[in-house]
Amino acid sequence: MKKLDPVFRSALDSAYAHSISHLEHLDDTSVAATVDAETLRSRIAQSLPDDGLPADKVIEELVRDVEGGLLGSAGGRFFGWVIGGALPAALAADWLTSAWQQNAALYATSPAAAIVEETVGEWLKDIFRLPAHASFAIVTGCQMAHVTCLAAARHALLSQRDWDVEGKGLYGAPPIRIISGDQRHASFERAVRLLGLGHANVVDLPVDDDGKLIPRSLAAELAKAPDAPAIVFLQAGDINTGAYDEFETLVPIAKQYGAWVHVDGAFGLWATASERRRHLVRGLELCDSWATDGHKWLNVPFDCGFAFVTNPDAHRASLSVRASYLTHANTARDQMDWNPEWSRRSRMFAAYAALRQLGRKGVEELVDRCSDHARSIVLRIGALEGAEVLWEPTINQGLVRFPDPSPSATDADHDRRTDAVIAEILKTGEAFFGGTTWRGKRAMRVSVCNWQTSDDDVDRVVAAARRAIAGAN
Repeated sequence: MKKLDPVFRSALDSAYAHSISHLEHLDDTSVAATVDAETLRSRIAQSLPDDGLPADKVIEELVRDVEGGLLGSAGGRFFGWVIGGALPAALAADWLTSAWQQNAALYATSPAAAIVEETVGEWLKDIFRLPAHASFAIVTGCQMAHVTCLAAARHALLSQRDWDVEGKGLYGAPPIRIISGDQRHASFERAVRLLGLGHANVVDLPVDDDGKLIPRSLAAELAKAPDAPAIVFLQAGDINTGAYDEFETLVPIAKQYGAWVHVDGAFGLWATASERRRHLVRGLELCDSWATDGHKWLNVPFDCGFAFVTNPDAHRASLSVRASYLTHANTARDQMDWNPEWSRRSRMFAAYAALRQLGRKGVEELVDRCSDHARSIVLRIGALEGAEVLWEPTINQGLVRFPDPSPSATDADHDRRTDAVIAEILKTGEAFFGGTTWRGKRAMRVSVCNWQTSDDDVDRVVAAARRAIAGAN
């Protein structure tokens, strides 16, 4: 056995020690950043030296220079942007992934990575209760999961009309209409742009008071051009409220017109794992494709997302590529046939480790616990003097507003005060929340999907909100 180069060992030892220190101090350091861009730039934006530095010195100085500019998103009091933490097994597997340095493009480039990815895909289809024959891809996040699924949809819809989109492109192709509720996530819009489907072909339909697409509106819109290719975009978990479309009702309507139904389930797809919340996704299995994240509720390190397609032929045809120097497998799955990346990180090792650590019951417990914490945070902060609940969580997302107490306060005053209270909470360092605009009102969005969030964390953030309301007066 060749002895490890001391340069390797010293750099890795340093990184390990600082990683452990970061995790151990999450409870007693600020969840929000404590230094500004100018300070960080003064430390980090140095001239690149002509001569390199010792590896361990680079690590030590990197840790020193980013201090105060890291968010506590790995810990249990971070509730912004639906960012999960990292389970112990997932983080450890991610360290191994970097050490192993496998290219997860083909079975030939890493047989173990290919078989692990195969296994993860099958486990997830089982958890999400998706059709067993569905194909899948493990990608960088829900953004690229949308791209993957919509590429398959584009292929399927146009091939039905004798148009080879991979060969001819979209020049002269029948335009594909995309029908969606008007509260969708912006990542879907960017996927539409990347695939050349065009914003002009997106039809926004209003949603009801619960944030759900209205069935009669969908039927009326599809009936305007019954023979035109169409993609219907549904949501499993609205980004602000966690609202779910009614799949059982909407999907049959879409299928009457031959539309492809795609689901944005970035975090909400995980409700399928919960017996208490599975009613929210009734009919989900009737759709054609689904997109979700792993770095949200599965609590694996960034970056990780999952795409599932019920038409494997369309999925593969839209993405597969061949070159003379590639070695393709006959007895295993080549990952690059199913995802838009070529050389790629072996992110499936962390997903595999997370699922094994949790097990089926652990995934369910995680979903339920986070949802219960979200409800507690929203209702308890909303009950404070100077606060109100805008949306009680359906799952792990909710909204709170902080109205201006002045008798003559306007909507703009309420918006300013809401942002001011959020800023005060961030100043305490006790919690991190983000702001959003929902139905024309500024609100504090509460998102809970970290495995470490505890009852004590909930108590701390409610107390921080009480102090912040007083401080914003």
